[in-house]
Amino acid sequence: MGASDAIVHSVTLTGEMAGWRFDRALAVAIPTMSRERLKALISAGEVRIGDVIARDPARKVSGTEAVSVAVPAPAPAEAIAQDIPLTILFEDDHLLVVDKPAGLVVHPAAGNLDGTLVNALLHHCAGRLSGIGGVARPGIVHRIDKDTSGLLVVAKTDRAHEQLAKQFAAHTVERAYTAVVAGRPMPLAGRIEGALARSSANRQKMTIVADGRGKHAVTHFRTVQPLKDAAEVECRLETGRTHQVRVHMTSIGHPLLGDPVYGRTRPSHREILQQLGFARQALHARTLGFLHPVTQENLTFDSPVPPDIQELISLLSV
Repeated sequence: MGASDAIVHSVTLTGEMAGWRFDRALAVAIPTMSRERLKALISAGEVRIGDVIARDPARKVSGTEAVSVAVPAPAPAEAIAQDIPLTILFEDDHLLVVDKPAGLVVHPAAGNLDGTLVNALLHHCAGRLSGIGGVARPGIVHRIDKDTSGLLVVAKTDRAHEQLAKQFAAHTVERAYTAVVAGRPMPLAGRIEGALARSSANRQKMTIVADGRGKHAVTHFRTVQPLKDAAEVECRLETGRTHQVRVHMTSIGHPLLGDPVYGRTRPSHREILQQLGFARQALHARTLGFLHPVTQENLTFDSPVPPDIQELISLLSV
């Protein structure tokens, strides 16, 4: 079993979960941990049913089961602290809210081992960041794409991280995005529902799949103003999945302008995008609202639309 300083989660799987995959049931019982993380812990022998080690994530839950999950203490962060300027809208002993510029990667990964938001946070917080996010991404509760600008909440303590993760899992966090899309949605507002999963043809892309195969995803959109063969749209997330806004808007025929993965630039927009040197998806995480995990205060933050998207909207105005 894990080291003595491991954090042990004790949960009871209920009879309602009978027949479920073991890893799926655990992910529901412990919403602060991802299913992939739980699979790894099961395979590593860190999960017990009663006193028996359970090593098969695919086993079926038989009924009511008492389960303990030992999570080893996080290893020291491998990412290095770097003095990278940050725009911080709020900070206290428990968390901070950052307004991320487009082009800044959130956490280190292959090809981006430094110069990330995590590197900047390690410097700013002098090592005081929640370890729950894993070795490579301390403090990160959620993320937005490299070329999406806007708001992120970062946890400084494990308690804050756990409570914020529960809010994201329960879909109680308010998230509104400003997007510029090709064409004009008809109707002007609506609800897009479509489960998302990695594309089998290209693992860098997400795609809509049949219910039960991917992660449930819902986006609410409304047209803010019509533009030239385009529209400024507000997207509110009921769920928060990788590339959700980009895939959902593309699925209804209105991809984001400048999106190099899901969009195809229309001739009517090509000259304007080239004139601006606009080489990213026109997407900005504008509003973020949540319950403070310690003080229980309702917090809402707004970030102004950045100049590059403002200029794009101005040049496309009818």
